Amino acid sequence: MLFKLKQNSCPETSFYSPVVSRLVPYVPGEQPKIDKLVKLNTNENPYPPSPRVIAAIQLAAQQGLQLYPDPESTALRQAIAAHHGLAAHQVFLGNGSDEVLAHAFCAFFQHGCPLLMPDISYSFYKVYCGLFNIPVEMVPLTEAMCLDVSAYARTDGTSVAGVVIANPNAPTGVGLPLQQVERLLRLHPQRVVLVDEAYVDFGGDSAIPLIAQYPNLLVVHTLSKSRSLAGLRVGFACGQAHLIDALERVKNSFNSYPLDRLAIAGGVAAFEDQAWFEQTRRAVMSSREGLVLALEDLGFKVLPSQANFVFARHPHHDAAAIAGALRARGVLVRHFKLPRIEQYLRISIGTPAHCDALVQALGSVLAALA
Repeated sequence: MLFKLKQNSCPETSFYSPVVSRLVPYVPGEQPKIDKLVKLNTNENPYPPSPRVIAAIQLAAQQGLQLYPDPESTALRQAIAAHHGLAAHQVFLGNGSDEVLAHAFCAFFQHGCPLLMPDISYSFYKVYCGLFNIPVEMVPLTEAMCLDVSAYARTDGTSVAGVVIANPNAPTGVGLPLQQVERLLRLHPQRVVLVDEAYVDFGGDSAIPLIAQYPNLLVVHTLSKSRSLAGLRVGFACGQAHLIDALERVKNSFNSYPLDRLAIAGGVAAFEDQAWFEQTRRAVMSSREGLVLALEDLGFKVLPSQANFVFARHPHHDAAAIAGALRARGVLVRHFKLPRIEQYLRISIGTPAHCDALVQALGSVLAALA
């Protein structure tokens, strides 16, 4: 005899664990499928990866895909270590730097006291705090959108869980001098200071050379930006062995095989072709300089950038209106509806042709708005 199940009257969210209900997820940049779009909203590299990367991936796809990849990603760890003058046991790999960051938040910041971070920075940091139930203390940037290291000092004896900064910062693009990074490390010697260097190859100063001196320093990188491999999802962290061991413990409690064979092979090839890396990153930096001048000619105020994007505002026109009008003309830039930066646009650096198209579109947009 068939019985009709009684419809459950409780809401679908009743199945959630308590933590899910309070999560505020990260919102990634728009990835529209529109022909002839000038896409300058997600900080992707406008140039393709090295041809050696493509060849390595094709070769890897022809052999061994029926087998699990190396859980330690040994070949890629060794390539990264050699590039940065480290030992392989000082390198940790993950499925994009976002996964590396998540493991770091889990491994180092769940002390029950607040994690210090800039009030304007990569918004995923705050998402991870919600996921891992980590209290947050936002430290305001200066009026010039710079990080003030002295504001991270704690003279009242209160404890902190650690410090997280992006350097160069996102979405501002402003870099922090290495001497100031060292000062930050000395302020909190008993806690991990995580420096997210996703954009450092476009003009910033990496803190990796400080690793031998500071046992509390963890530096996170990605191959998505300067290595043109956003679609491959490879990120890594560098630090002293005890920090890497902690990340390995978290990884192997979550997913022992974060990188597949194609990602490992492509990553190794990317580090082997240093000439391609230098050529493409310098092309981006050159285009950035030209774009800044063009934006200033149009009346924009542009923050000094050490990233593959610029952060700009127009003193006489609303940023959301400009972004909307650009989109109608097939040009995408990123606008954040957030306090203090609602009048800024984050504009990724494209090819010279992309930058020219943006400048021409902005000219017509500003004329129409005026």
